[in-house]
Amino acid sequence: MHWQRLAGLVLSGVGVGGYVIGVYVPYTGRAFSITVLMVGVALAAIGSPDTTEATEAAE
Repeated sequence: MHWQRLAGLVLSGVGVGGYVIGVYVPYTGRAFSITVLMVGVALAAIGSPDTTEATEAAE
């Protein structure tokens, strides 16, 4: 597993958890949970390249 994908999945989980907690308990900085979620999704998306393109480029 690529480190970007792993970091993206972890950040996405933290972002969702922070959002859910923020719904029930208002805390300072809870809006950053949405930012963390967006960064996590972006990292997860770029962290898994299509293997067919990488194979074709190597040939």
